[in-house]
Amino acid sequence: MPGAAALLMALAVGAAWGQGAGPMEHEATGVFEATVQAEEDAADADGVRLGRMRLDKRYSGDLEAVARGRMLTAVSPVDGSSAYTAIERVSGSLDGRVGSFVLAHFGIMDRGVPGLEARIVPDSGAGGLSGIRGRMEILAGGAGHRYRLVYSFPDIAD
Repeated sequence: MPGAAALLMALAVGAAWGQGAGPMEHEATGVFEATVQAEEDAADADGVRLGRMRLDKRYSGDLEAVARGRMLTAVSPVDGSSAYTAIERVSGSLDGRVGSFVLAHFGIMDRGVPGLEARIVPDSGAGGLSGIRGRMEILAGGAGHRYRLVYSFPDIAD
């Protein structure tokens, strides 16, 4: 079937052209300060401590913003093993755009080995940051807290 072969070739070429053709990613870097206030903290019979905290942050650098949120934590009795999840609304200025978006965090510390994922919640952008997509890295080392935000503004069909 020559027609089927041509169709498969066209699909393969189209798929190859589509790779990497997504929205252009941008990078924002800087520092942030965080204030964490415990709202609840309790240990169960096995020694695992569960906590709930309020977050207040101030981002400086390419992202000039404040953030408010909540964090849940679990700290095991084994040294260096814990987890947290957090939601924060970030409001401010990025790339000349003023608005807000929501970050969702998930972090695990496995006997001292850290793992962290922080992503912009899809469709949470508002104002000039409407449509924003991306992820944030919290960078270790040096003094203070540093961030790297990789983001894009893809076209969104109504």
